[in-house]
Formats: sequence, C-alpha cells, structure tokens
Amino acid sequence: MTSMQQRAELQRRIWQIANDVRGAVDGWDFKQYVLGTLFYRFISENFASYIKGDDDSINYAELSDQVITPEIKDDAVKTKGYFIYPSQLFAKIAASANTNESLNTDLAAIFASIEASANGYPSEHDIKGLFADFDTTSNRLGNTVRDKNARLAAVLKGVADLDFGDFDASHIDLFGDAYEFLISNYAANAGKSGGEFFTPQHVSKLIAQIAMHKQTSVNKIYDPACGSGSLLLQAKKHFDAHIIEEGFFGQEINHTTYNLARMNMFLHNINYDKFNVQLGNTLIDPHFGDDKPFDAIVSNPPYSVKWIGSDDPTLINDERFAPAGVLAPKSKADFAFVLHALSYLSGKGRAAIVCFPGIFYRGGAEQKIRQYLVDNNYVETVISLAPNLFYGTTIAVNILVLSKHKTDTTVQFIDASGLFKKETNNNVLLDSHIEQIMQVFESKANVDHFAQSVPFERVASNDYNLSVSSYVEAKDNREVVDIAQLNAELKTTVAKIDQLRKDIDAIVAEIEGGEA
Repeated sequence: MTSMQQRAELQRRIWQIANDVRGAVDGWDFKQYVLGTLFYRFISENFASYIKGDDDSINYAELSDQVITPEIKDDAVKTKGYFIYPSQLFAKIAASANTNESLNTDLAAIFASIEASANGYPSEHDIKGLFADFDTTSNRLGNTVRDKNARLAAVLKGVADLDFGDFDASHIDLFGDAYEFLISNYAANAGKSGGEFFTPQHVSKLIAQIAMHKQTSVNKIYDPACGSGSLLLQAKKHFDAHIIEEGFFGQEINHTTYNLARMNMFLHNINYDKFNVQLGNTLIDPHFGDDKPFDAIVSNPPYSVKWIGSDDPTLINDERFAPAGVLAPKSKADFAFVLHALSYLSGKGRAAIVCFPGIFYRGGAEQKIRQYLVDNNYVETVISLAPNLFYGTTIAVNILVLSKHKTDTTVQFIDASGLFKKETNNNVLLDSHIEQIMQVFESKANVDHFAQSVPFERVASNDYNLSVSSYVEAKDNREVVDIAQLNAELKTTVAKIDQLRKDIDAIVAEIEGGEA
C-alpha cells in the first residue's frame, strides 16, 4: 500500500470512528474524545519506545509498576516531560475496556497521574491541563456510568484498531496526519472559520515557505494566534533539514484550542523543551515580549474581531502600537495583530500574516497604520489568494509579508486569485501553485496580470492603498473581436438578406401573376 493509500485508508477509518461512536453528542464537542484518545495512544507508545531504547528484550507494557524506581521516573520526566506507568499504557487500558466497569474513572485517574508527573519539573507548564477537555465523567458521554463506559470503550477500541505500523518517523507522520484530518473535517462540518480555528495544510505550506525564505537557520518560530498549531507545524516540516535553535512559540486565547496546540506539538514529536505555547489574549496580555525577537513569524489571526482598543488609554503607549501613532479600530483588530507581529520580528526575519482584504483599502485608523508600515518600508509583499481556500468561509484572503531587511523601497503585489484546484466543497493550492508564487516572490519580477513591484511613491500617492487589484491589472478574458472582419461578415450577410428578399418578391409576383 502506498503512503497516499495508507493515509486515505487511515482517514476513512478515523472519520468512521467519529461517526460511529458520537451518537447524540455534537461532533464539534466529541472531537475532543477522539483526538484525546489518539493523543493518549501516541504518548503511550512514544514513552514505551523511549524506555525500550535499543534493547528489543524490553517490553514496557509487561513490566510491573513496582519495578519503577524514583530514579527511573525522575530521569524519564526530565527527558520526555512526563511519566506513564506500565499499567497506565493505552494498550493495557484498551484491551480490557469493554469489561471494565470503572473505565471512566480509571481514565480520569490515569490522565491526572500523567499531568501530575511533571509537577515541579521544567515541563510542568507544557503538560498541565493537557487532558482537561477529555472529561470522562461528562454527561455528554451518556447519562449513566454504563453509557459513558460503553462510548469510551468504543473510542478506545476504534483507535486501538488503527494500524500505524512500527514506531518510527512514518508512524509519527501518520498520527499527525490523522489528527489534522479530524480537526479539519470537524472544522468544515461545524462551520468554523479557518481564521478562527484551522489553517489548511496547503495554505500553511505557502505561509511557512514565505516566512522562512532564504533563511538557512532561524532562532525560533512564532505564531501570535496559533490555534491548533498547524502553521507552526508546517514550518517544522519545511525546516526539518535546517536548524531551529530554540523551537516553536505560540499564544492562543481559546482554552480548548490551546490544549490542542500543545497536544499537536507532542503528536509531531516536538519535545517539551522545543516548544512554548501560552494561553491568553495576545493583544492585551502578550507573552514573549521580553524575549529576543523572532526570525520567523507565521499567523492566521481571527478576521475583524472586536478588541478593547482605545477604551484602554494605556495601549496607545504600548511599544507595539505606539510607533504607528494610532490604534486599530475597536471593531476590527486585524491591524493590532499585524503591529504586534511586527514588533516581535527580528532584523533578519520575515512575517507572513493572513489578512482580511478590507484592511488594505479602508480609511481612518487603518489607512494611518498602512502609511506607517509603508513609510517605514516594512511591507515587502501583498498576495491575494483564491476564494474558498479555508474551511467554513469563502473569503478570498490576502497574505501580508513584513520584513525589516528590505534592500529597496518597492512594494510587491501578487495576484494569485486564479491559482487553485476545485476539490469537493473547497478550493486547494497545489504544490505547482505554491511554486509559482514562490518563484515570483523571490525574483520580484513584473509579470502581466500576475505580479507587479510598485515604487513607494505610487503607493503613497494612492492613499496608501495596498489592495492587489489596484496595482495588478486583471486579465481580460473576454473574446477579442476583429471589427474589420465583423463588418465584412455583416456586409455579406446584408447582401444575402437583400438577395433573399428579391428572390421572395419574385416568387410572390410569379404566384400572383399566375392567379390573375
């Protein structure tokens, strides 16, 4: 079976598990149980593989909990960030799930134990609360203990039956693919917007490549509105062959999504000491501000959300917003996220931010912020994408590329709205589309109807309008009409009509003459 066939089969079976066991539970909520079980299996197998090391004679699941010394546990937590006893492994619990009358409480105790194992260690923040949304005693699973256990056992059995093969790099990728597939499908089916929850892999790939273009190494990668972490993980895929010195950083306001992002890091085999995801409102309670700036920033912040803005008089003096001299409108926080990202960007770095198109042409405070960005030569490129690339929204978004190391004062505009392939309910970017965009992004060449590099003065004289359509002329797909040829054809047609009329008149006259 090819990797593509294996992935398709895996996705089909995972979606079947979700549909089979959720019953009356809303799919958008129940995803936590499916994803949580996937995560539980992953960290169990990951931990057992770590204990085994290169010694094939060791089967951790068959060991007694009593043989675990404090020294073994201490060393494991320092390395992996958490500890799981043999009796707590996913395989052991799943094997007896159908007959375990205390399954729901046993699982709750195991999850609490795994989280508590990190208490007092550097990994405590990364492990604490990971299973908070996997509530095994919730009435969403059923009104009785029997109902809860039956549904939990079905999920455990379904995930246990998934074939991930041996524990190696391929195994890890399959877990990650399964996880992202389930999130994306629930996002699509629940009508959640991509800007709010999930950035499709094909769009994430483009954003990651832009942010890290021509950087052979980066100190760290940051997403100020990281959601489930898909953008950061795409950056990992793109940069596997290079050096990421300090790892992956993000902040997320939604508690459930924050937990998913941390799980996602572990699922993609990023160790606790290589990521730092924080919970909170990035705009009013930002983390990492005291750290050194980031060489790569990727972000798909929520579109046009409300924020406190000018109602907080201290924000105009915030070092992130003060240089622009104005705050983003209270009803539209888009540029607040942009200015935040810019302030966290290093002198050698680049930020690629998904933006709602309205911010590039509206007046008022948003125009003043655009002026600040253009006058200070921070805007490298604006890219317009095709509509319907995200789950749950048909908006044709833009990517704003910011840089602090530009060597000229032009602004590049790329119209990629025609680059997409229609697939089921959504459009997708193919690798060939991404390659087209990256080639012109690198060359900064002018290509009719596709890309234009515009002098700073022209942007300034156009009220600092940054809409791609203002600078890249759309291709006229109407049929070209040859007027001379059309006139000749008309003359021929008119002559034929005149002759036809004469012939008809002659026939009528002949008929009338015969009747006389």
